[in-house]
Formats: sequence, structure tokens, C-alpha cells
Amino acid sequence: MAKRLSASERWEAGKALRQIVPRSAHSEWCPTYDRPDPIDLLEASNQGRIPELIPIRYSRMLQSPFAFLRGAAMIMAADLATTPTTGIQVQACGDCHLLNFGGFASPERHLIFDLNDFDETLPAAWEWDVKRLVTSIIVAGRDIRLSDQDCYEAALAAARAYRLALTEYGQMRALEVWYARLDAGMLLEHAPDKETRQLWARMATKAFSRTLEQAFQQLTQERDGQRRFIEHPPWIYHLPNHEQYLQEIGVLFEQYRDTLQNDRQFLLDRYRLVDVAMKVVGVGSVGTHCGVALLLADDEDPLLLQFKEAKASVLEPYAEESTYSSQGERIVAGQRLMQAVSDIFLGWTSNDRGQDFYFRQLRDMKSAIKLKGMSVRGLTDYAEICACALARSHARTGEPATIGGYLGQSDTFDRAVADFAATYAHQVKCDYQALVTAVQSGRIKAQEGNFSH
Repeated sequence: MAKRLSASERWEAGKALRQIVPRSAHSEWCPTYDRPDPIDLLEASNQGRIPELIPIRYSRMLQSPFAFLRGAAMIMAADLATTPTTGIQVQACGDCHLLNFGGFASPERHLIFDLNDFDETLPAAWEWDVKRLVTSIIVAGRDIRLSDQDCYEAALAAARAYRLALTEYGQMRALEVWYARLDAGMLLEHAPDKETRQLWARMATKAFSRTLEQAFQQLTQERDGQRRFIEHPPWIYHLPNHEQYLQEIGVLFEQYRDTLQNDRQFLLDRYRLVDVAMKVVGVGSVGTHCGVALLLADDEDPLLLQFKEAKASVLEPYAEESTYSSQGERIVAGQRLMQAVSDIFLGWTSNDRGQDFYFRQLRDMKSAIKLKGMSVRGLTDYAEICACALARSHARTGEPATIGGYLGQSDTFDRAVADFAATYAHQVKCDYQALVTAVQSGRIKAQEGNFSH
């Protein structure tokens, strides 16, 4: 085994990379002459999705340029692949934007703030996550009618926060980095101002109200002596061949169980599967095979799991092919690497039709920020915390000392990424308008509801 470079040597190696890829080069964005048509990319990504749900996907993306950005990770992945990178890899999120962060419960029932969506995770360039996150700040800020200057300053603050946090992680011991976490209580205690303190307090209050018991009462009901999910198509519904589908998921469930740790298998064995239903979630996931499973240990002792179809990462054409035979395992492994703590019921499986899935708890104190009505100060503070959470994930899975050495102590990188984000936000607006035009012309169909199964 080759001798590992010391932290100071890794820092110097990162610093030397500035001669190859100047930090100012990260400001560059100009569409290539052969840039794929964004609507073609969206249409290609529909392969294998449930046809009846695709119009709902487009309807959700039409709500705003930020909603479009959320649903169009494959478009930005293709664009980011044309931008300069240092060649340093981390476990990348692949779909890093403001609403893919949030609060959730640790196994110890503490509220943790972290990344919470890993459908696109893959080893890839660290710069791609940073640029997507910072771009999302500007696009989201414009959606809530903040000025261009205020959006730029919030983006700049996030880039700075990432650089400072990553540099700090680069000076820590490996175990210190691994054990680091952003506890919501700590964020509340150290909030820089009253508004931010209220922001975290609202998130905590919402998280603690989103309990398993609340979800059980809200989503299920007694019917013919059995607990069943309440139908609300197209958002949640049973398939016509429900009994056959329940048996099919039962087989998947047994296979999924085998991917859990032994102690968690023991816990899961206390429950029996009693109902499953299809459930539409998110923006980019709409149309993929997603559902919910109801399990009971006793009549009033439930467990709610979500299962989601796992497709190839949007980064794969531009980074490297996944080393896992199952896309579900890729997602689970990436999530465990990037998150400070992960759901105890996180696991994966595949069916006999070649579809991969992963399972996790539904809700379990999960909460996300509400952007509407947020002030400049609130957006800036939130963006900084998201950037710090991203830096922690990258430090766990990459070489923080090398990246820190590259980033340095000046704001050169910060301004370059903020400039990129401001320019690329205009690209997002143009692509969003292309979707509007495609719907108006009848090229594609967008519809929110009126769904029959």
C-alpha cells in the first residue's frame, strides 16, 4: 500500500492544482454548439416511467423555474460535465439543491440537519454539487421575488460557507470528520439572529409533529376490519390487481430485509405487511415506481415504509459507471457515506423484471424549509447551513485537505461560483420557457390530476 500523503502535503497538492485549473475558471458557463435540446433530455428520462403520471411530472415542473430545476437534474448534469474540474472526486449528491436538505430523526431521536435525497448519488467531481447548490439559491431567490443583487449575495455567502467549512474539515482528524453532524438544537442555539432562530424553531416544530403516529392516522383507515391506505388518486392509490401486487411487494420485502443489519432484521420481523399503495412523490421522481407499505406489529403498532424505484444516476454518462449491480444498493451506499446518520430501515432490493428499489421510513420527523415568504437574511442563513452540510458530506468521502488547499483563503472561488450561478440561472429560465412552449404547442402534455387507474 502506497504511503498516504500528510495533511500539509495534500494541502500543497491542492494548492498546486490552481495552476492547472484556475479558481476563476469556475465562473465559466456558455452553452456548447451541440448542447442537447432540454426537452429531448426530459423526454428521454421518461423511459420506463408510468405513462399516466408523466403529465403530472411536467405540471409540477411548470410551477416555476425553481420547480423546473428540481425536476431537470439530467439537464444540469450534462451542462456541468462541460465545465472545468480539478479531478478530485467525492461521493457526490448529484441533485444538490436547497430543498434536498432538511431535518430528520436520528436513531437516538435527535433532529439532524443534512442532505436527504440521494437518487443521483455517484462518485464524481465535488464542483458539480457546489455549482448546482449555489445555482439553486439564485433560482429560488428569484422565485420568491428577491432582487438579483440579494440573490447573488446569498449565493456568494453559500460558496464562502462551503469553502470555510471544507477548509476546517481538512484540518481535522479522520474520525472527527466522520463523527461531525449538524444537530438542529445546535443550529438553534447558535443562530446568528432572531429571524434565523425562528426559522430553525419552525423546522424543529414541524419535524417533531411529523410522527409515525400522525402519518398512520392521516394516511390509513379501518376498512372491512383491516387497516388500509386511504385512496387519493393520483397522489396515492391501490392498483386494480391489488392482491397480486401485495404478494409481489411481499416477495420484495423479504429480499429487502436481507440487506439490513442483523439487529434491524430482528426488529423488522416483529411486523407483518398488511397493505401497499402507489404514491406520487417529489418532482423529478414523478412517474417512477414509488409506493408506501403499511406494516403492523399489533393493530395500533404501525411501521410505514416508502419504496422507490432506483434508476441509473444522471451523473453516470459523465462520471463513471456505478460499481454496484443494483441501483438501489448504489443509493443506499451513497446515502450511508454522505449522511451523518441514516435511517435504520434503509435497504434495497430488485424484482424479477429488472427494476431496482430502495426502502426507507416514511416521514419519521422529516421536515423541509418553506422558501415562500423567506427574507434575504433567512435565505442567506439557510443557504450557508446547506453549504456547510454539503462540505461535511464531501469531507467524509473525499480529500478535504486537498480541496481546502485548492480553495485557499481568498474569495476567488466564491465569486467565481456565484458568477457561474448567476449566468446559469438565466439558462434555467430559458430551459423552463422551452418547457412552457413545448406544452403550449402540444409537443408534450402537462396535467395535474384527473387520473384513472
